[in-house]
Amino acid sequence: MTASSALHTDRYELTMLDAALRDGTAQRRCVFEVFGRRLPGARRFGVVAGTGRLLTLLRDFRFGDDELRFLRDEKIVDAETLDYLAGYRFTGTLTGYREGELYFPGSPILTVEGTFAEAVVLETLVLSVLNHDSAIASAAARMSVAAGDRPLAEMGSRRAGEDSAIAAARAAYIAGFNATSNLAAGRRWGIPTMGTAAHAWTLLHDTEEDAFRSQIEALGTDTTLLVDTFDIRAGVEIAVRVAGTSLGGVRIDSGDLPTVAADVRAQLDSLGATGTRITVTSDLDEFAIAALAASPVDSYGVGTSVVTGSGSPTAGMVFKLVARQDDAGAWIGVAKASTDKASRGGRKAAFRTREDGVATSELVVVSDGYEELDDAAAHPDARALQVPLVVRGDIDASAEGPAGVAAARAHHLRVREELPVRALALSRSDPALPTVFTEAAEVTGQV
Repeated sequence: MTASSALHTDRYELTMLDAALRDGTAQRRCVFEVFGRRLPGARRFGVVAGTGRLLTLLRDFRFGDDELRFLRDEKIVDAETLDYLAGYRFTGTLTGYREGELYFPGSPILTVEGTFAEAVVLETLVLSVLNHDSAIASAAARMSVAAGDRPLAEMGSRRAGEDSAIAAARAAYIAGFNATSNLAAGRRWGIPTMGTAAHAWTLLHDTEEDAFRSQIEALGTDTTLLVDTFDIRAGVEIAVRVAGTSLGGVRIDSGDLPTVAADVRAQLDSLGATGTRITVTSDLDEFAIAALAASPVDSYGVGTSVVTGSGSPTAGMVFKLVARQDDAGAWIGVAKASTDKASRGGRKAAFRTREDGVATSELVVVSDGYEELDDAAAHPDARALQVPLVVRGDIDASAEGPAGVAAARAHHLRVREELPVRALALSRSDPALPTVFTEAAEVTGQV
């Protein structure tokens, strides 16, 4: 097996390529667009994530001997297509929302420009990365909003596939989580890692006290002791007796958390451990975190809910052809008209309008061509949302690796501050910002 990402592809992409090479349309210049028709779960905003991962995978989108042999042996494409794929390199342009940016229905999250042949084969790779990571980030952002200033740790690796777990940790960190339990994510993306002991540690020892003493000897008194293996009140008493009042923290993983947290805080204070922190980790989601806002909890650990998108495991984005050149080289906007699945033709530029620093709308300027969109950037009350990610095949490396993750996290936390207060509510509702489409000529006539 090779490191190539080229077969992260649905078969119909290659059969379309095969047919396009036959009929001469493969080299037509095209514009594809990634967008979501709606926000999953009737949420008020979405978060773009996965961009840096996608760019790295694009570097590895090469058809080597192993990939070509499989395609030949399975008779998926003909010899001419195999020759084309052997030399495949994406030489087009990707323009999109910065990773960590907010998006709304109809936002042109990613624009892929190139020949039909080189662009169409990227559909599955693009959507599998952006749909997964954006779903996780969108859920994580809601949890981050609910948690306020209290730290959040992602600890859901055991509830996801091994590769998905690493991607989920990355997306959650971008959207406001503070750490992950996944060491592979820590090494690959520079995310802080955390973790101390599970219930198995306590059960390994003859007594709870023996387990606590051993953990403290190994990790020091600043460690966090898991106090709910047997009786929580007895566990807290033993923890403070063994570690002293300088005990770093206790973790609660069961029970009615608001009640238990209040009782544990009162007990810790009565024992003199007023600085000992309380972490809760029992099947939390954004609603459970919000319900604990008034409780004496210092931090949260979230597992299943965050790595599965808290009920919305995909962002529901699609990849559609929106413009192409005709035989004379003129650009034509094209669109799907299917019921409930219509798309809007034309290349697009996106801006976020603001008043006194507060976001008011998603302004999307539409054009069949290119020239008009440059002038649209002069709109006086808007922030341009798209940046070049790949220019004529040259990938912007600043979006990749740990540095890209750190930049995406900083960008997300910054732009989240632009949202109106209503956008931070957790209840099902319409998007917090309307998406306003306008023709390029209308905008350029105003500026």
